[in-house]
Amino acid sequence: MATSVNPPRGMRDFLPAEKARRERVLAVIRDRYAAHGFDEIETPVMEDSSRLHAGLGGDNEKLAFGVLKRALTTDDLRAAESALDLADLGLRFDLTVPLARFYASHRAELPGVFRSVQIAPVWRAERPQKGRYRQFVQCDIDIIGEATALAEVELIGATLDTLVALGLEGCTIRINDRRLLLGMLEVFGFAADEHDGVLITLDKLDKLGVEGVVAELRERGCTTAGVDAAEAFLTRPMTKEFLPFGEAAIRKALPAGVPEEAVLGLAAIGDALGASESLVFDPFLVRGMGYYTGTIFEIHHPDFSFSLGGGGRYDGMIGRFLGSDVPAAGFSIGFERIVDLVSLDATDAADAVALLHEGAPLPQLAALKRALVAEGRRVRLERKPKKVAPLLDALAADGFGAFAFVREDTTPESLELKPLG
Repeated sequence: MATSVNPPRGMRDFLPAEKARRERVLAVIRDRYAAHGFDEIETPVMEDSSRLHAGLGGDNEKLAFGVLKRALTTDDLRAAESALDLADLGLRFDLTVPLARFYASHRAELPGVFRSVQIAPVWRAERPQKGRYRQFVQCDIDIIGEATALAEVELIGATLDTLVALGLEGCTIRINDRRLLLGMLEVFGFAADEHDGVLITLDKLDKLGVEGVVAELRERGCTTAGVDAAEAFLTRPMTKEFLPFGEAAIRKALPAGVPEEAVLGLAAIGDALGASESLVFDPFLVRGMGYYTGTIFEIHHPDFSFSLGGGGRYDGMIGRFLGSDVPAAGFSIGFERIVDLVSLDATDAADAVALLHEGAPLPQLAALKRALVAEGRRVRLERKPKKVAPLLDALAADGFGAFAFVREDTTPESLELKPLG
């Protein structure tokens, strides 16, 4: 039986044109992040298994790919109580855990407030389906060492700038604060040990609607008074006047008694960003990662039901490595989701030249190519087929902007370039 030539399930090959398109999008993202003062770092694709399963990654820890220890014996297999006993390394499932380890390792070499960029693949043992892969690229920016709302302002500002540069019009950033969520649950009357489950259900508000959320809370057996209070709040009459992101809008969307510090913190972010119409307060934005300690945010587009990225403040994570807390916040653009939405034309098409030849002498072809490359052009040598049109169409699709026929007497000076397309 023939061996399969397909990539592993949930992973993909990229043909040259697609790879080039992805790199153009990444170039824009890197350029805008650099313009906002973020420095790119690189971490290993693997981390110690114990670190990946230390409770920092939430549900993603369950999706981590493990790497077996070397020289395992049958005795090791019999003695293992779980699969993790057989692994000493694992592929990273996100870029935040490696960043926390990186900062703890290099803190003395880094500035007091460190602004990092990480753009790299990560791996999760997902069930492959449309838009969900086992290997995918993440684009993260993080600020470590800044305890004030300045970190959130810089992260959101850089992200909005990047979305504009990518041509993604109509995006909004929904903002909330985990402290407001927990405060709201306390006001409603839910018990502390119910909070995680209630948040999981509230996170489905967009999909289930108010009736579905209330029904699920009752099915969970949550405190009746809490469910009744949540239902009353979710179905309360609301006036429809437009309120820009700011303190008035935040207070209007929340019950009385939530943490004042969190309200003022979100209002300060809105004030600093000029109360942009791109900012939306969402009192029921949850974000699934349990390590968030304060502000949380997600990118939304009106044409799509899923978010295009997100992040938040995670002040407690790095302290797990250092023994003392270090403030930290981050924002990640969902590259695999936006790359198919972005239309960036190749900027170098006019400089990409194909030379069509019919067995021309090697010295002549080498001289022609050398001369064009020296001018800064991208050059491809192609044998001239019987039917030229299909080849020219393929070259245009690959980003070539010009071609030329090579004859016996063609020299670099006499080369006649013709536009493609």
